[in-house]
Formats: sequence, structure tokens, C-alpha cells
Amino acid sequence: MIPVTTFKGRQVALFGLGGSGLATARALVAGGAEVTAWDDNPDSVAKAGAEGIATADLRGIDWSKLAAFVLSPGVPLTHPKPHWTVDLAKAAGVEVIGDVELFVRERRAHAPDCPFIAITGTNGKSTTTALIAHILRSSGRDTQLGGNIGTAILTLDPPKAERYFVVECSSYQIDLAPTLNPSAGILLNLTPDHLDRHGTMQHYADVKERLVAGSGIAVIGVDDSYCALIADRVERAGTKVVRISQRQVLADGLYAEGSRIIRAETGATSQIADLAGIQTLRGSHNAQNAAAAIAACLAVGISAEDIRAGLASFPGLKHRMQPVGKRGEVVFVNDSKATNADAAAPALSSYERIYWIAGGLPKAGGITTLTGFFPRIVKAYLIGEAAAEFAATLGQAVPYEISGTLERAVAHAAADAAGDPKGASAVMLSPACASFDQYKNFEVRGDAFVSHVKALDGITMLIDTESGGK
Repeated sequence: MIPVTTFKGRQVALFGLGGSGLATARALVAGGAEVTAWDDNPDSVAKAGAEGIATADLRGIDWSKLAAFVLSPGVPLTHPKPHWTVDLAKAAGVEVIGDVELFVRERRAHAPDCPFIAITGTNGKSTTTALIAHILRSSGRDTQLGGNIGTAILTLDPPKAERYFVVECSSYQIDLAPTLNPSAGILLNLTPDHLDRHGTMQHYADVKERLVAGSGIAVIGVDDSYCALIADRVERAGTKVVRISQRQVLADGLYAEGSRIIRAETGATSQIADLAGIQTLRGSHNAQNAAAAIAACLAVGISAEDIRAGLASFPGLKHRMQPVGKRGEVVFVNDSKATNADAAAPALSSYERIYWIAGGLPKAGGITTLTGFFPRIVKAYLIGEAAAEFAATLGQAVPYEISGTLERAVAHAAADAAGDPKGASAVMLSPACASFDQYKNFEVRGDAFVSHVKALDGITMLIDTESGGK
């Protein structure tokens, strides 16, 4: 835990007592703050109270005595309208902040020079975050990984010299972190997302820009117009910018040339890494992720040799294009995190012959946007509520069967792939659907896929299933 000492002896209100909110309340109390917490869920309030955290309906407290108001990132700050607690805070002139802001204040107070890499973007940020942390750990660095990737930031070990922090930041977290100042900040890309919480694409982009604007070194993907403009703006403001591209040759920065990552600097170019043969970094989207990770690691002093070693041994992000098993020339890929068509596209673009397991609880639009990948699909195995809808979309273009269950789909796909006369192929779970018709969440669905693959005869597992597939 990181005790929040910067509010010691001061009154702080907190709203939102889910996982990260409760962790934040504990950290504030541990640091000596006088906390009053609340949540709309009575069970969450009761849980906090049972731990000795003071709770009270924030409508009835004296806001004039507060040093700060801490809001959980899942609670609306601006759109579709500010939460009622935000209105109360603003009326009293109380600053509204979140857990990432508390972290950066603790870092400034106790170890301002400890390396801190923050990552954001619409797509690819979890893979990039995990890859950076893996490179750092494999090179022997004391590495703390957290934030939006699933570990509340204030549950990490406290900042100190030579301790590296790798933090994934959502737009909601950035919006609540006005003094965010990582050593290296990454903005991968921007496409429309979370507009219900940001109102417009421009506001969404403005929020994301704050992360790189406050960075010591800004690493920015420039393959979309929003990020290209942000890179120019941040550079004009005096921040060093490293541009990243998976589509174009850059005069200065890092770019992908096939599987090769090229660094261009002061008119000279050199290959810094080659992703060929790294199963967990297949596809052009992962070339961008890898280039950004390389740039950030170089920015905090990691050698090119250590970076290349980390890339080669990267086990992949669990449930995201994760090779989990192999039998002969057939690789089994867990892409359970692909809960809509756009999320499934990267995996489908990364293999030439695919036995595709798809379906679940359908999202609007189904799989119509994936028709360009249909020539890669040898056969589809459809499960869950979406099976009939997906079958209609596949039509005559792709052979398919209604497997119904994931267990049956794995068994049938594995048998068909084993007899493929053309050799190398992938049996891939990339559902393009939510999981809730058959599973609690995509993690449970992915774990079920792994267990079904492990049960196949002659399979060689590529992950450690005893430690949760990591």
C-alpha cells in the first residue's frame, strides 16, 4: 500500500467505494487523513464502515472544511452531467481529484525522480503497459504495475529511488489527475470511445492530451489525425516528443517496417528490434505497441539489449491474442477479451488460416465489419446467443457449425485443424461478443478455453496454467 501522507491531518471526502475506491480510502487513512466516505450502494458503505473507515452521506457534511474531494473514476465528472457530489465540491471551491493524482503527489513528496511511465490511448494500452512492465522486470528492475490494467494504484509499494512504476491510465483517471507528470508518457492512438462520459471526441482527445503534456518525454503514436496534432502541440510547448508509427516512415522517431522496429534520429536510421517469431507480438497493431514500449523504456534508461531480451520473452497479455497451447503446426489462441467486432479484428488480421470460435452475447452491428477477414477463416464454430445471427452474416462466405458450447467448439475446431492439409493454422477464441450469456465475464470465458485446450490429447501448453495462465 502507498499511504497518502500528503493529506495527513486534513479532512478529505471520498465518493465511490468499489475496489479502487476502497483501496484509496484505506491509503488515505493509513497516511493520516481524516476521511469521510460514501457510496450509493449501502453494502459498499457497510464494508468500509466495518474496516473502521468513517462514512456519512456527503449531502450532510460541511464541505468548507475539506482539503480535497476524491472521486472514483467510474463516477461521472462532467458528462452526461456531473455527479451530485461534484456539484457540491465545486460550489464549495473544493478540488476534485482521483487515486492517480494522489499517487503523483506522493511520488513528488517522497521520490520525485523514481521512474514513472504512464500509458493511455483508445486501443492497445493494456498490452503496452504489460509489455513495458515485463521488459523492466526481466532486466532486474524493481517494477510496480497498476492503474487501469486491474491493480489499484494505491495498493502498489510506495515510491522510492530506483523503483519503476508502470501505470495504465484511462481517460477518467486522467481527468481526475490535474498534475499528472510521468517521466515518460505514452499516447498510443485515439478513436471515438466513452463519448457518453466526455460529450465530444474533441473533449475526449483533450483529456488524453493532458497525460503527454505533463510528461518529461512524450511518446505519441501519430497514425491518426488527433494524435498527430497533439504531438505537434506538445512539442511546440517545449516537451520532448518521440513519434511512433506503424504505417509511415518517420524522419525522427520509431516506426515499423514489416516486423522490424526502426529508430530514426538526426538523419540516421537503425534497427532496434525485430518482432519476427514473437508469437505474442504478432500483427501491425502490436508493432505500434512494441515501438511505444521501446521508446518509453529507452527514455527511462533501459538498454537496447535488455529491451530486446524482454520483447523476446514477453508472455502476452492474458486473454488478449495469447498463444496458450500448441499441437503440431496448430497454435491455440485465447483472445477472449475481444468482446466486440473491432476488438476481434487485430487477432483475425494476425493469422493466415483460422479456425474461429465466435459468439456469446451479441453487440450492436454483430460481425459485419469483419467481412474483410473472412478469407482467412477456414471454418467458424459459433457459440452462445449470437450463433444464429453470426451464421446469417457468414452465409456462404465461410463454412460454419453451430457448436453451442465452448467445450464442443474447442474439440471440433481442434479436430478439424489437426487434419488441415495446408499445415500451420490457429484455433482462435476471439468471440466478438460479450460473455454474459454463458460466463460471468471474459476472464472466466478465457480460462474455460484454456482448460478445454489443456484437456486435448498431445497438447503442449505455452503458459503456466498453475499460476493462472501468466
